[in-house]
Amino acid sequence: MATAPNRKRRPSRSGDYPPIESAGYLVRDAHRAFQRLLEKRISAHGVTRGQWYFLRVLWTEDGLSQRELSTRVGMMEPTTVIALRGMEKAGLIRRTRSTDDKRVTNVWLTPKAKRMREPMLLLARGINEEAFRGVKREDFKIFVRAIARMTENLDRIKR
Repeated sequence: MATAPNRKRRPSRSGDYPPIESAGYLVRDAHRAFQRLLEKRISAHGVTRGQWYFLRVLWTEDGLSQRELSTRVGMMEPTTVIALRGMEKAGLIRRTRSTDDKRVTNVWLTPKAKRMREPMLLLARGINEEAFRGVKREDFKIFVRAIARMTENLDRIKR
């Protein structure tokens, strides 16, 4: 895992482009660290990282269609179907056909999955607290603004 040096470093202007100067690399590195710890902690509850993404969405809005769930999680529909099959076997969700449109399948949390919400969200909150240990509140606010702006900038680019 890359760590930034303690001294201020100006971006190089030469052909070199070390990872420490790449926002994408640093975000990816941090993301992987978050994911590793999250995976370790949620596995004790019998939940995989893939299932976690679906649970997070369904804890916010239960009963979504499989298509909407795919969109919100950012997964392709075939991948979603496979993941939901596993979640159904694990007793986390149930799927039902829509009464309005038989082509639509809605996904519902089971009581088991609903009971997991608070302890699992506490785990996630704890990981964030650990990540921001020693980071000033104002620095975090700057980080949030900066990462949001970077995302907006990249999302605006036409391919």
